[in-house]
Amino acid sequence: MSRKPVVLITGASGEIGHGLIDQLSTDTDRAIITLDLVPLSPKLSPKVRQHYVGSILDQQLLDRILAEYEIDLIFHLAAVLSTRGEFAPVTAHKVNVEGTLALLEFAQRQGESHGRSVIFMFPSSIAAYGLSGPDAKKRAGRVREDEFNTPTTMYGCNKLYGELLGAYYAGHYKQLVLEAPPSKVDFRGLRFPGLISAVTLPSGGTSDYAPEMIHAAAQGKPYASFVRPDTRIPFMAMPDAITALLRLASTPAQRLTRRTYNIGAFAPSAQEIMDEVQLAFPNAVITIKVDERRQNIVDSWPEDVDDQAARTDWGHSPKYDFHKAFRDYLIPTIKSQYT
Repeated sequence: MSRKPVVLITGASGEIGHGLIDQLSTDTDRAIITLDLVPLSPKLSPKVRQHYVGSILDQQLLDRILAEYEIDLIFHLAAVLSTRGEFAPVTAHKVNVEGTLALLEFAQRQGESHGRSVIFMFPSSIAAYGLSGPDAKKRAGRVREDEFNTPTTMYGCNKLYGELLGAYYAGHYKQLVLEAPPSKVDFRGLRFPGLISAVTLPSGGTSDYAPEMIHAAAQGKPYASFVRPDTRIPFMAMPDAITALLRLASTPAQRLTRRTYNIGAFAPSAQEIMDEVQLAFPNAVITIKVDERRQNIVDSWPEDVDDQAARTDWGHSPKYDFHKAFRDYLIPTIKSQYT
């Protein structure tokens, strides 16, 4: 049982969780507790104080954590992602919406118990946007946070609603109750582009054609891209995503002008990605086999995002541009896994 402030990470076994645990574990003043449906890997387990195996929908488990720890920072990473969400929309809604609601209520109760706000970090997604197709994408250019908020996937709908729930808990909680407790949730959302990690395997996400190309080439396997060569969406290297989460979490609240921020890094076409992989692996066999249903989803996402608010308010400044991400981070690291 700990009354020293700790950080909670849900969905800790995922791609973002790995990087967050590595970074946060260097902070000797703040212990980490984690929650996921599966055990942590042996590499990560020593870096956390306690790992709970269970669901964010398990109210008894949340009550137990509430009683045992004083949490002042939450990274709510647990989610059913875009591709799986289309095959299991009801499950996606339960996890992504009801789970987020449960964690927001948990954060509010935590804040009430120890008398200060709980920072609630919420990774959102460019899936929260919904454009009508490739022509609309080209006309739109770099999209701002409040434009085209008409997602076409269950995951996108869930993420957009999660942002709205967070804004409600942060600014309008129980607004008609005369003696309601003040809001104790300091909600901060990040709309991530496609994230590419060199240390975890792609899991079949809708933007995973980029890392899938590299992994296939590194193994000497042919790869058929499921999107057209002219397909363009924003991407980001995983280390920059971790840095952005930590930087936003540590920014004083008075400097923030939004509840949810776009962040971007680079926005190559699928052809440009293919060319880069082919340059690193001259014998790679990469073909095109468009999956129209997945292509339609990617076509509803913007070509790029306007992230000026993040750059101005809290200094978002990605380290990796397109060439640096592929040549200095992704390709060498992934290549080393198979040699």
